[in-house]
Amino acid sequence: MHLPRHNLRALAIRLGGAVLALSSIVAVTTARTLPASAAPALSWRDCGGGFECATAPVPLDYDDPYGRAIDIAVIRHPATDPAHRIGSLFFNPGGPGDSGTQALPPYYSYFPASVRARFDVVSFDPRGVGASTAVQCYPSLADEQQALAGTPAAFPVGRTEERNWIRVFAGFDRACGGRAAELLPHLSTANVARDMDLLRQDVGDERLSYLGVSYGTYLGATYANLFPGRVRALVLDGNIDPVAAATGYGDQARQLAVTLRFGQDLGMARTLRAFLDLCGTADPSACVFSAGSPSATRAKYTELLQRLRAHPVNAGGQAYTYDLTVGLVGEILYAVEPTPGGLPGWASLGTFLQQLWTAGAQSTATPLHALPTHPPAPLPAPGLLTAAETYAGPEQEHAITCSDFPNPRNPESYRAQAAYAYARSGAFGLWRTWAMEPCATWPATDADRYAGPWNRPTAAPILVVGNTTDPGTPYPNSVAMVHRLARARLLTVEGYGHTAFLNPSTCADTYETAYLTNGTLPPPDTTCPQDHRPFG
Repeated sequence: MHLPRHNLRALAIRLGGAVLALSSIVAVTTARTLPASAAPALSWRDCGGGFECATAPVPLDYDDPYGRAIDIAVIRHPATDPAHRIGSLFFNPGGPGDSGTQALPPYYSYFPASVRARFDVVSFDPRGVGASTAVQCYPSLADEQQALAGTPAAFPVGRTEERNWIRVFAGFDRACGGRAAELLPHLSTANVARDMDLLRQDVGDERLSYLGVSYGTYLGATYANLFPGRVRALVLDGNIDPVAAATGYGDQARQLAVTLRFGQDLGMARTLRAFLDLCGTADPSACVFSAGSPSATRAKYTELLQRLRAHPVNAGGQAYTYDLTVGLVGEILYAVEPTPGGLPGWASLGTFLQQLWTAGAQSTATPLHALPTHPPAPLPAPGLLTAAETYAGPEQEHAITCSDFPNPRNPESYRAQAAYAYARSGAFGLWRTWAMEPCATWPATDADRYAGPWNRPTAAPILVVGNTTDPGTPYPNSVAMVHRLARARLLTVEGYGHTAFLNPSTCADTYETAYLTNGTLPPPDTTCPQDHRPFG
């Protein structure tokens, strides 16, 4: 589960690595049919860098498996030791709305060498996303940008901006309902799990091996409970409490947005405090934003936000507003060290904050080198990487989040939710609340979504991994996931950032490799260190 409806990562990173030219389909235009039990026939083709790509037809509606079909874009890297190949390892990079075909190439090296040797590593763009049959609510990106013009980059501040946000996204949702009406009712995580099971059959695996991070843990838990007998090995890293997401506890779903139900704002606030405290004790050469102590550095950050709320800082042609800065900070907290996808790391976050501190309202100083200077475009919510398609808008996140997870349907309620969240987590509470407000008027839900139970006994146990200071999926969610699943073991990583995958631990990799290759779980209560501590 990831972040804003604007692509703040367009400012936080420059996409790198292999970019695959895979065409996106706007709507369901094919009349092909599929038999009820048929796995898609994949014709693999070379797509550069050692990767192979294919397109898989799957049923639009699994209740009508002989009806229309849609396309799923698939990518794989064959096992580097084919003589000792075990099978395929499916990978979901998170989201909702993230492109697996874009994420796998730059992050392939993050898989341990022994895993790459024994498995074909496979990923795909979920239905509605990227190069698969995709949701698009406007004829072009320019049309969408015009429709969203005047809305803030991350969240509204004050009643005027709030009213405009609600009005604009009500119109946005109407456009989606008109243009993508056939596709929208079929985009639940459960249907993505059904697609993945067809892909499993096509690659010839009797049971599924899988690594899911962030939202990918919810997909993994859904698969495990829809197809419990087909689980070979599932690693769920950076977890979402499935009950909190799918239904909430008690009356939560009618009162709180899904991001607040699983405490994403709290995870961000806790991670920010850790960043500021560690920065405050670090040598200034390692964290230039340090004010000499944890308390002084926290106070400095509070004052910086107060300044930005009053007067944006202009740097390198970009106006860094209060809301944009909050969103960028939340993004960069995801990775302690720079990543292949371009997240700059915590040391660069300190540099960025110090530049804003010193720039002044009229400064023309150059911003953080990793931040492009153009305004943020309204692209999909970021995960490990966002799709680099010609036009992939925020609707690809909303189409899954709003149809799969219940959210309050009264737009005016988001003001009260934001006030509640601000009181408990500061500005991140505003961000994570208003990111979900478009769900208030979203035009479709999926009747086939899965909402539990979550404890169906699986053919093999599941390995759950959680960072203790994770901004995107707070550690208590990983504890909850272990308790929800029938057969699961928790591996704790004492570390910072979103997922152990993005913030590597050789210790955790060793346990994950043993589990994936031969089914060996770590001992109960195992804890691993992170490889790189913040600021050295």
